[in-house]
Amino acid sequence: MANAAKDGDTVIIKKYANRRLYNTRTSSYITLDHLAQMVKENIEFQVIDAKLGTDLTHTILTQIIMEEEASGEQMLPTNFLRQLISMYGNSMQALLPSYLEASMEHFRENQTKLRKAIEESIGANPLAQIAQRNMELFKAATAAFVPGAAHAESGKAAPAEDELAVLRKQMADMQKKLEQLAG
Repeated sequence: MANAAKDGDTVIIKKYANRRLYNTRTSSYITLDHLAQMVKENIEFQVIDAKLGTDLTHTILTQIIMEEEASGEQMLPTNFLRQLISMYGNSMQALLPSYLEASMEHFRENQTKLRKAIEESIGANPLAQIAQRNMELFKAATAAFVPGAAHAESGKAAPAEDELAVLRKQMADMQKKLEQLAG
């Protein structure tokens, strides 16, 4: 995103009385969707009331969650929401934020470990290596028939000329075998 914060900088977002959000870094008006994207890209920002100067970041983040829950697939189970609401005013209310933060951090660490384990298991599993090679061959064959299609999503260059020549030879060999079977 063009408004990515420099190392450690926080983007200041001003919220005006007309409910508009103004990104002071890009000098442009933005939406809650822009802020949600900034969160996903780990861009630090702070939302400040333009008139009073009060920090509205928590309120805006809560609003983003409410809109995501209302418009998309719900992530927060109803029972969890009930339990969360019941914690307001409870003696445990002060402990809950740090507990939830620690739980989410633990979840993210486990997610990263799982992703790494899966990637490592693919490298050690011969069947997975064959499947991966087959996918590469399929992409190369697709590129031979529809130039640029197989690698458009990855941004990689088209397969090397020698790989293409090997694929063409394999296709010719298969064609000969088909002709022999038919003839």
